[in-house]
Amino acid sequence: MSNATQVTMFVLKGFAESLEMQIIFFFLFLAIYLFTLMGNLGLTALVIGESLLHNPMYYFLGVLSLVDACFSSVVTPNMLTDFMSDNKVISFLCCATQAFLAITFGTTECFLLAAMAYDRYVAIYNPLLYSVSMSPRVYVPLIVSCFVGGILHAIVHSVPTFTLDFCGSHEIEHFFCDIPPLLAISCSDTHTNQLLLFYFVGFVEIVTILIVLISYGFILLAILRMNSAEGRKKVFSTCGSHLTGVSIFHGTLLFMYVRPSSNYALEHDMIVSVFYTIVIPMLNPIVYSLRNKDVKEAMKRALKKNQHTLNSIFNIKH
Repeated sequence: MSNATQVTMFVLKGFAESLEMQIIFFFLFLAIYLFTLMGNLGLTALVIGESLLHNPMYYFLGVLSLVDACFSSVVTPNMLTDFMSDNKVISFLCCATQAFLAITFGTTECFLLAAMAYDRYVAIYNPLLYSVSMSPRVYVPLIVSCFVGGILHAIVHSVPTFTLDFCGSHEIEHFFCDIPPLLAISCSDTHTNQLLLFYFVGFVEIVTILIVLISYGFILLAILRMNSAEGRKKVFSTCGSHLTGVSIFHGTLLFMYVRPSSNYALEHDMIVSVFYTIVIPMLNPIVYSLRNKDVKEAMKRALKKNQHTLNSIFNIKH
């Protein structure tokens, strides 16, 4: 509570470049953000609207796309506003909310990627029992637990961080309220917070990566037993896109959080943060749609339906 009386706002320094560079960054990140929203919300709508995609694999993909859209929306709009403003101030409450939501959606994505790997293992290793093993009574609690895990993880970090004292500089060397740059400007002892960051993020990373590796280990065994070259190609196409997304996302998170605090370089961390908060949410719809035959087929069907609808409306008007 003493912290709340001492601090009412922070200053997000972000990318401290010239005015010309900030204008370039504004239009660049605006384009990325709009593409992210269209890609992820479009993929979510496709999963909901197309019966071809009504199975657990694509329900997980639809939820992942929704999480990516939310994750990017927590960070990008405020950053775009800061690019075009001299006043880069964020209130204490907004900063705490942004940090909480960013951790929630980031952790939820980790758990979702692990759940998607398990789903692929069930579908490929024992396809005859897939509809039973991944019934609504299984995949719905899995999805809910991903969000619950994300919320609990966010509480573990955001509550201890925002009860620290910030009696010195209020300038955050970052483009959003992330935990490491906040700890860097606190005048309290942050040793416990650093340990929480290292061990809890490390635990989440180890557990989710192990689930992915074990799942794909069994998937590899199933692939080696396949006699059909077409079957192997389909499995590699489906699983390859997921492995690509997992590798990029977890690689950046491991670099950012699972290392000693003495190795933090906030200027470099900002660049890495751009990848997992802005770039990866943009790439996921591309990775999961271009390499997936069912998604591409559903997109073609949706486009044909929309074209027929537009043609009907046009004919009625004339």
